[in-house]
Amino acid sequence: MNNKTKTLTTTKYHVALLAITMSMLGSQAHAAVNLRLAVPDPAQSSVGQAASRFAELVDEKTGGEVTFQVFPDGVLFSGDQNAAINQLGSGALDGLILASSVYASFEPRMNAISLPYLFSDYEQLQAYLDGEPGQELLQSLSRLNIHGLDFFLRTFRNVTTRDTAITTADDFSGITLRTPNNPLFVELFKALGANPTPMAFSEVYSALQLEAIDGQENPVEVPYNNRFYEVQGHLNMTQHVADAFLLALSDNAWQRIPEEYRDEVQQAANEMTAERNQIEIDQEQEIIEKLKDEGMQVNQLADGELERIQATAQGVYSEFSDTIGEEFMQKSLDFVNQ
Repeated sequence: MNNKTKTLTTTKYHVALLAITMSMLGSQAHAAVNLRLAVPDPAQSSVGQAASRFAELVDEKTGGEVTFQVFPDGVLFSGDQNAAINQLGSGALDGLILASSVYASFEPRMNAISLPYLFSDYEQLQAYLDGEPGQELLQSLSRLNIHGLDFFLRTFRNVTTRDTAITTADDFSGITLRTPNNPLFVELFKALGANPTPMAFSEVYSALQLEAIDGQENPVEVPYNNRFYEVQGHLNMTQHVADAFLLALSDNAWQRIPEEYRDEVQQAANEMTAERNQIEIDQEQEIIEKLKDEGMQVNQLADGELERIQATAQGVYSEFSDTIGEEFMQKSLDFVNQ
């Protein structure tokens, strides 16, 4: 081999080596995806803890090639939860954990989860979210350019009030209650005789403090983590509506995740939601005790009153058959009655 041939061979070797090295570096650079995950509540809340756990599992399962930074307290969407979903669909937000009842303003089928007294217990709710109805709801978000990953349950919603104990159906009469901006919640409380007042969650504490409203309704962890016990005297165990938290990414963020890591991200979502389901159920009674310690009176419905409230509440089902869609509504009713 002459010197010219040796030089050419050496050059080809170095070019090939450089190409392999650049390819490896390019692959690594492509895989290092950093995303932001927004939640509406404080970092120590259920949704804040869920977000942190999801981020931890994604980091673990992808070897740090995909990471999520958690932003609590609605700071990425100025506390406006409806705006958050618009931002997620547009790609302005990478990821979001938010209640299904908020998504219902954009995807009416989500209202099925919150049909009053649809679920008799948490096992039934969890089966619904994990089963065919839940999967259909996740897939329904694709038309909004949102990639749904998984649901985890919330404990049933209860009414808190400043001065009035609710132990009978008649006790709802005339009470001004903040509700989400969701017609299902509004019609439910109208039917019960209350004055429902849709309001952004970020405004609720001040409205309670100024006595512009008498109360609000949420799972028990919400009044605890947001210190509503400072301006509310009664926790009324109405357990009127189920809800769920939905973990989702923008389609844009999902596409930014390299294909080889998408299964790991999905697995992280599934693992986190399974853990949270049990934690949510386990901690409900603990939070009720903490609210008692903060001075709230816990009221149970009197004998026979739950049945009266349920009969009134279930009367609103027919009003939402067209909104939810007759087929999906029937599928939901069949699922819980099977």
